[in-house]
Amino acid sequence: IKAFTSQIGPYSIDPSQEMYFTSAMTESNPVRCPDAELAKKMEDYINGLRREQDSTGGCVTCIVNGLPAGVGNPVFDKLESSLAKAMLGINAAKGFEYGDGFMSAGQLGSQHNDAFRIENGMITTLTNHSGGIQGGISNGQPIRFRVAFKPTPTIGQQQLTVTRSGKETTMEAKGRHDPCVVPRAVPVVEALTALVLLDQWIASR
Repeated sequence: IKAFTSQIGPYSIDPSQEMYFTSAMTESNPVRCPDAELAKKMEDYINGLRREQDSTGGCVTCIVNGLPAGVGNPVFDKLESSLAKAMLGINAAKGFEYGDGFMSAGQLGSQHNDAFRIENGMITTLTNHSGGIQGGISNGQPIRFRVAFKPTPTIGQQQLTVTRSGKETTMEAKGRHDPCVVPRAVPVVEALTALVLLDQWIASR
């Protein structure tokens, strides 16, 4: 189970490079982005927003290797549904997609379908547009999903609000507030993924 920061604000990782990332690369910098060059840009961007008393959101990508085919359920407690429920329970999480996700809405069936083949005596697929899950069940390919996190709502800039008595006013947040919560979410995503997969594994047995 390997999660990492894949996007912060306008900066995002090239998905074609994800297979080369390691956990050590992810933990080598404060933003938990395995691409060192991109991580520096993300860090500078966050620090700039800190000075401006603003915030930003981003995405955490999680890849699971080694889960065998057959884990999950076709209707109730579908594998992707269980993962989505867990991930959307994380504070500030606003979106969940697996495989090609929302990008698949613009694809054709001939583009999105994962063709099956035999490789070294094992059934595998040519592509992994489905993110390792088909019909609620793992298909033996790497599971890949992304979780989107919103910008921290508590910022130091003046914002409009309404008092308990119904009067319009303004407020400015005080104290220490992270300008981006995405790096903190990476180990949370990994831990919840482990719990969900263990539950699903036991149920499938």
